Amino acid sequence: MSETVSPPPKRSRRGLIIFAVVVLMLVALVVVHLMTRKKPVRENAAIVVTVAQATLGSMPVTLSELGTVTPIATVTVLPQLSGYLTEVGYHEGQEVQKGQFLAQIDPRQYQISKQQAEATLAKDRASLAQARADLERYTQLNERKSIAQQTFADQQFLVQQDEAAVKVDLANIAQFDLDLAYCRITAPIAGKVGLRLVDPGNYVTASSSTGIVVITTVKPTTVQFTVPQDSLASIVQRLATGAKLPVSAYSSDNSREIATGTLYAVSNQMATATGTVTLRATFANDDETLFPNEFVNVKLLVDTMQNAVLVPTAAVQSGAPGDFVYLVNPDSTVSVHKVKLGPSDGKNTVIVSGLAAGNPVVTDGMDRLNDGAKIQPAHPKSAAGPKAPAAASEAAPASSASASPAPAASEAASS
Repeated sequence: MSETVSPPPKRSRRGLIIFAVVVLMLVALVVVHLMTRKKPVRENAAIVVTVAQATLGSMPVTLSELGTVTPIATVTVLPQLSGYLTEVGYHEGQEVQKGQFLAQIDPRQYQISKQQAEATLAKDRASLAQARADLERYTQLNERKSIAQQTFADQQFLVQQDEAAVKVDLANIAQFDLDLAYCRITAPIAGKVGLRLVDPGNYVTASSSTGIVVITTVKPTTVQFTVPQDSLASIVQRLATGAKLPVSAYSSDNSREIATGTLYAVSNQMATATGTVTLRATFANDDETLFPNEFVNVKLLVDTMQNAVLVPTAAVQSGAPGDFVYLVNPDSTVSVHKVKLGPSDGKNTVIVSGLAAGNPVVTDGMDRLNDGAKIQPAHPKSAAGPKAPAAASEAAPASSASASPAPAASEAASS
């Protein structure tokens, strides 16, 4: 007897629909909860900065330019006649005085020429004496009407010719005396001689452009530099009052001061290509620290501002608003404050307008600041210890910020 097997009952389609609706409702509830939950509000931590107050003080107004050491005089000693150089009387690099012997040219040919001129002078003087004696006799005869008038006049002219010949002879002797003086070459100025340009034994000529030696005045000396045309008015105004403007010369790397002097000359023309004017300062240079044609850094003290508002240079910032500082407000926040800058000495800067003495400004830690940011002034850096709390306070916001996502993660897990 066979047994009939009945098929399993089919799950009703209605139950599946209800299950799907319940699942969708749960998913919707989770999404709504995640979207509408309030994130924990984190208060921005105060930024630790360094604060300083604007003060009143004096500020020197200086111009920093590049200058060149320019000697007062540089002379190339040239031979004024031709001949063999027989002697040199100086050492290379030696200090010489005006009129000191430098070199000797063979004078013998000029001595012989002078002797010839002296002989000619003696001859012409004798002729002149004879002509004058004849003129005296002709004068007596002319008074007695014993000779022709033409003969008496010719003798007068002959005396005048002999007198002119004597004058020519004297001039020739003076010229040869001058040539003999030129054979002995002396220093036209006081200064330091350079390297020898011609050795003894060479034939030198008056047309030589090389010269015997170059003499340069090193004590005193000058420094020549240029300033922009916008700075010229204040310089001229100070010079018009009789003020002596001090000038300092620094080494090429600007690391040390090597000499001090005063401004004494301003050029009479402006360079149109550069818009600058050339100035010249004089230096005693007794220690010869300034070398001719050397490049130096020049600082010209034009004036000194008194009772000027000063802030540390580090407090001055430049950006979209222009020049500004971060001004510290009474509620421990900062605000961007535009200022007009004056001269600076590197350490402090003059605030022409926009700030008053006593106003606190931020000098360090500006990289994270913005307008309205909360700050906390740092303790004075008198020791290494006070920097630790500042570091800890800076680390605290970072740790709290990194820990803040933890509640959100736990809430998501619970939901």
